[in-house]
Order: sequence, then C-alpha cells, then structure tokens
Amino acid sequence: MKKINTKEFKEAIYDFEKESDFHNKQDKPIIIDFYADWCGPCKVVAPILEELEKEGNFTLYKVDTDEEYDLSNYFNIRSIPTLVFVPLKGQPASHTGAYPKSEIKKLISKYFTE
Repeated sequence: MKKINTKEFKEAIYDFEKESDFHNKQDKPIIIDFYADWCGPCKVVAPILEELEKEGNFTLYKVDTDEEYDLSNYFNIRSIPTLVFVPLKGQPASHTGAYPKSEIKKLISKYFTE
C-alpha cells in the first residue's frame, strides 16, 4: 500500500492532463482507495484492502480526498470510501461503499481477469 498524490499518479500511472486515452503504465492492475482520515467506513475497508494486496496480484494506492482535489475530481469522487479498479488494459471502474472482503474479491476477479 502506498499513499499517492496527483503528481505521482500522473507520472506513474496516467497523466490525465496530457494523454487522451486512459492506459495503466504499471505492470500490475491497481486499486485506488479514495478515503479520508475522518471516515469511519474507510477505516473498516483499509485493512481488508491491505490483506488482499498481500494475497493478490495488484498494487494498492491510497488517495486522501481532503488533500488531492484534482485526482478526486478526475475520478468524480463524490462519496467515500470509493475504490477505483484500474486494469492493465481498459477503463477504470469505481465502486463506492464499504464492501466486505468477499465482495471486494468478486470485484477484483471481475475487473482484473483478462
């Protein structure tokens, strides 16, 4: 798990200001956890995501919505927690809410199975 800011996102994953077609520059799928420190449901989801990252083949990034307005706006984040699933190929998909581990695993299978 790594906390990422807008500048790092644009350098490492996708520069939404310079590039027109979304593509993941990483060598693994990504889950971006949009959260805030004051958000109770976010605190419930965080350890589940960290556990799944250790079990799975994806990279987990965390984005603090109180600090990263541009990145939050790019992904149209209006409620937290929001998980954005970024496959190696194709468009990202987002899901809002505090999902249990079993549901997050289903979403991982849905978006990261090629």
